[in-house]
Amino acid sequence: MKRSCIIQYLTNLSENNNREWFHAHKAEYKAANTEFEAIIQALIFRIGEFDSSVIHNEPENLTFKLNRDTRFSQDKSPYNPAFRAHISSMGKLPVPVGYYLMIKPYNQTFLGGGLFADLFKDATAMVRDYITKHSDEWESIISEPEFKKYFTVQGTALKNVPAGYDKDHPQSEFLKYKSWYLEYPIRDEELDDAEAFLAKAAGLFRIMKPFNDYLNRALTGFRMPSR
Repeated sequence: MKRSCIIQYLTNLSENNNREWFHAHKAEYKAANTEFEAIIQALIFRIGEFDSSVIHNEPENLTFKLNRDTRFSQDKSPYNPAFRAHISSMGKLPVPVGYYLMIKPYNQTFLGGGLFADLFKDATAMVRDYITKHSDEWESIISEPEFKKYFTVQGTALKNVPAGYDKDHPQSEFLKYKSWYLEYPIRDEELDDAEAFLAKAAGLFRIMKPFNDYLNRALTGFRMPSR
């Protein structure tokens, strides 16, 4: 893995976040993006060893553009200096949930899983209802020692249990959530050894798989809103 190629390009982009610089350095972008897609391809093969539902994916269909939507943001920087990909049975769609990688300089790289999108009210309701009915299974997954060693469930949450749900439910804290996701940080230097990084990423994705599977069962029948 040519970490220097990826991290150096993204570092330069973060320091020169404008369209003029971006278009003047297309060759560097293409080189870094090619290396990132190679990482994603390697991860697809590794994940496929324990989750065959992802093996059909092509890396270029799983990545996200660097362009930012600045219409409603005070930060008008046109680019997000990060390479990102979501690997699931349905590609990069947020549902079904899968395995997420973001490479970003200054030690902001992380591995992720679960439901990040909290704007889909139907998805949130489906997960809350499923947790209500399958609380023991949820508890067994998030309390498993190896899971707890690496992950803590994160997500946007309400202050109180929403109306229609039991505030005394054993998983009441998680019923407040609107999204349920996992993140594991990776330092820049951990990307230097390709084999070690891929082994670590695949190992962590394997540990999070029961969490993803649970959410995907909860989200059975969910349809992405039409644009």
